[in-house]
Order: sequence, then C-alpha cells, then structure tokens
Amino acid sequence: MKITFLGTGTSQGIPVIGSKHPVCLSDNPKDTRLRTSALIQWNNKNIVIDCGPDFRAQMLNSGCDRVDAIFFTHEHNDHVSGLDDIRPFYFRQGNIPIYASERVIHALNKRFDYIFKNEGNIPGTPNVTTNIIDDNFIFNKQEVVLLNAFHGNLPIHGFRFDNLAYFTDVKTINQDEYFKLKDLDVLIINALRIEEHYSHLNLNDALEIISKIKPKRAYLTHISHKLGFHKDVQLSLPENVFLAYDGLQVECD
Repeated sequence: MKITFLGTGTSQGIPVIGSKHPVCLSDNPKDTRLRTSALIQWNNKNIVIDCGPDFRAQMLNSGCDRVDAIFFTHEHNDHVSGLDDIRPFYFRQGNIPIYASERVIHALNKRFDYIFKNEGNIPGTPNVTTNIIDDNFIFNKQEVVLLNAFHGNLPIHGFRFDNLAYFTDVKTINQDEYFKLKDLDVLIINALRIEEHYSHLNLNDALEIISKIKPKRAYLTHISHKLGFHKDVQLSLPENVFLAYDGLQVECD
C-alpha cells in the first residue's frame, strides 16, 4: 500500500492569497501546500480521500490516470468542491463510486444536483455511484474501518486501511474509538498551527494523540502557514513523527 499526499494545506492553502507572512513567501517547495487530500493505492485500486478545489492540479501533479473511488471525510468546501473535475475519469471509466455519510451525500447532492440527477442524460456531466457509509464497509473485497471523530461539533470520518489510518480536520476523538487504532504502522492526522483552535488539533494536541495511539510512524497534514517553516517544525518533532508535504509518498505494508 502507498499513500501520496496530494495536498497538505488548510482551507486557504499556502501561500495564502495576498499574505506577507514569511512562510507564505518561502522559496522551499515543502512550504507550498494545496488543500488537503490523499491518494491511497491499495490492492491495485486508487482511492482518493476528499476532492477539494485543487483536485485537477493534484491529479496532474500525481500522474494519476484512474480513480476507483472517492472517500469523503466531511462536506466542507475545501474537501468537496472539486467534484465536477472527475469528468475526465468518468469519460474514460464510467460512473465514479463515492463513499460518504448520509449527511455528506445529501450536501453533495444539493451542491452538485446536476451530477446526481444526470443518469447519463446530460452530455459533458459526470455520474457517480453513491455508497452511504455508517460503519465498517467492504471495498474491493477488503474491509475499511470507519473512524469517527469531531471537527468542532461536526461529526466527521477517518478511514483505516490495513495498518494505515487517515484523519483530517479532527478536534476530538472519543475514547471508545481508540481500540480501532491499535497496532498502526502509519497514522496521518492534522496539526493546524501552534496556537489552540476551536475546531482543529494544534501541534501539541496532535502529538498527544500520536503518543496515545503509538503508531510506528505518524505524518502531520492539514497545515496552515501559522505552524511555521517545514524545516524548522520537522526538527522539533519526535523521531517517528514527520511533517507531510505535497507529493510525499509513503509505503506501508
């Protein structure tokens, strides 16, 4: 299994438009971050997690030429607004399967009604195959463990694929979810900035959760410019914790 970090930035990306913050002016490519998304290559299938406003650029950057499914964590703009850009995949492959909670499917249906109502009748418009998830589910004959968390007060989902678990936009994880996170090789989780935030983990919050779960390796994503320069933050992290960056590829058994 391999994960490619398609984007590791927060909702505004880095650089933020018009910002003079030093991180936004950095010439280190690891400080340039598209909106958070990931490509999981698992048992010869390509799964995209979240489909935000940078989806087209992310597909071109990654060289991905097939999408077998899109898994959605939640319905916020920076995680869903690229859905129309699945068109080239649809034209080659047919319907694209999407997996999300009933609430998220409803939000997508409302926002992209022309996709959900298409049924092949509107030229140039993609179709999707909807899969509502509320518990562990089977994809390509393999079990995906559904992880529950909260983004502020909003329930959101993460996903566990074998020994890799992926979260983003988390603020809290209920105690009874931790049993699903035992014996991980790789944990991906968000770390927005140094200061506290009402709906996102900050760096200390994320490190506390990593310490509790004890994965072999952890990668931080959904990062704002306020976390600091990539090279400086990385030097401050425990030896098994890494600051992800756009284009990073990580192998996991």
